[in-house]
Amino acid sequence: MPMPMHVRRRGRTNPLIWLLSIICAILAVAVIIAGIVVFVGYLIIKPKVPLISAASAQLDSLYFDITSLLTVQVSVVIKAENDNAKAHSSFYDMSFLLSFQGVKMAYLVAEPFDVNANRSVEFNYVTQSSPIPLNPEDAEAVNSSLKQKIITFDLKGRAKTRWRVGPIGSVKNWLHLDCKLHLPTDGTKIFPRCSSRSK
Repeated sequence: MPMPMHVRRRGRTNPLIWLLSIICAILAVAVIIAGIVVFVGYLIIKPKVPLISAASAQLDSLYFDITSLLTVQVSVVIKAENDNAKAHSSFYDMSFLLSFQGVKMAYLVAEPFDVNANRSVEFNYVTQSSPIPLNPEDAEAVNSSLKQKIITFDLKGRAKTRWRVGPIGSVKNWLHLDCKLHLPTDGTKIFPRCSSRSK
């Protein structure tokens, strides 16, 4: 006599599970579409990070006496550049320190400003130092530099930038500048190759 067979019926899927599955599928498709839009937008716009640079520098005057007091006046031009073809850029919190042998000479600062697409803005700074007292080692270094007719200054600082890149949205970035300015003592203007993109 054949054994009776028991057939198990599967329960119906809970409608809440179906709803959650549909929502997850919609979200996944939306994320994929957003990723494609951002990627295509990036390829079309090709955004470039704005930069800051030391465009030029010049030693205007130098006075070094027998008491090892050094007084100098230095002119520095800082350039902010926006190489983006379709996006203007905002710069803010811009501040740089000009120093000599570790002695602070001046802070070079600027109020927030905008730079239009494919444009640049230059800031001319003229810094007159107070008499800088030098220890014997630094005084000897200055004497050696004077013989070589080159005085070296340090220019360090940073700025923040923000620009809008089409569908990608607003992008923010820190820009850092760290330059050695080797200035001729005869007042010749130099054009340092030093920018926030320098390695």
